[in-house]
Amino acid sequence: MSLDTSTLQEWVGRTHEVEDVVTPRLLASFGATLGDYAAQTTGGAAPPGLHWCLTPDIADMHKLGPDGHPAKGSFLPPVPLPRRMWAGSDMRFIAPIRVGDVVRRRSTVSAIEEKQGRTGPLTFVTVRHDIANDTGQVIEEDQTIVYRAAEAAAATSALPASSTLAASHELSVDVDPVLLFRYSALTFNGHRIHYDAPYATSVEHYPGLVIHGPLQATLLMNFATAIVGTSPRRFSFRGVHPASGPQRLLLSATSPGQDGMALEVRSADGHVTVKATAQW
Repeated sequence: MSLDTSTLQEWVGRTHEVEDVVTPRLLASFGATLGDYAAQTTGGAAPPGLHWCLTPDIADMHKLGPDGHPAKGSFLPPVPLPRRMWAGSDMRFIAPIRVGDVVRRRSTVSAIEEKQGRTGPLTFVTVRHDIANDTGQVIEEDQTIVYRAAEAAAATSALPASSTLAASHELSVDVDPVLLFRYSALTFNGHRIHYDAPYATSVEHYPGLVIHGPLQATLLMNFATAIVGTSPRRFSFRGVHPASGPQRLLLSATSPGQDGMALEVRSADGHVTVKATAQW
């Protein structure tokens, strides 16, 4: 498929602003969804990953695409590749978010890049999120979204690659459809691959419901916080391989050092699904 890169580049620099409030109900719902995997924080700070449950992109039903996402072509560019996934994020945590905060997110399309992948054409869209409360900036995030062709979206390697992580800490997490539904509800994520099994398997050709990348990253952030005792000041993750549930995931982390901590998620079939780094 030939992409009109020059037209897509017109979306670079577009901005979108949304405001939200950190409510006690949201914090309670987040804690109930993660359960024992939610880290205990101090000073009334929200646990890591809560910001992904704030300021969601809300679109009317008639403005959704067939995959359940808001249709492309308004804030996000009209990339002519149908399958959309969150490829990764790099976050800097400047100040904590607390209950009662009014939070404002300003999002800017910062880059659009076309590449040729192993399974076909790819388009990467980078979005910068600047998140602030009444006292100033609290989070800076560079999010990467990847678009793929329909036939390549669920392509997987036959054999899992060997992990190179010298893990000092491990934690098993059971993922079932209820957890996936609750996380989709918390983040107002309508992507059908996470809750609509016939769509996930028959249309996008995954083996089952897909476990959200940011859910796996949230589990890793809270795991890192529990190990060290404080939340990271910087956290980066990238998706490596799809993970489909229900199944038991294995979280692994190195001991924290001068360069921070390396983390990963491994699925039950042995694939590393998410890699991450945390720094304090």
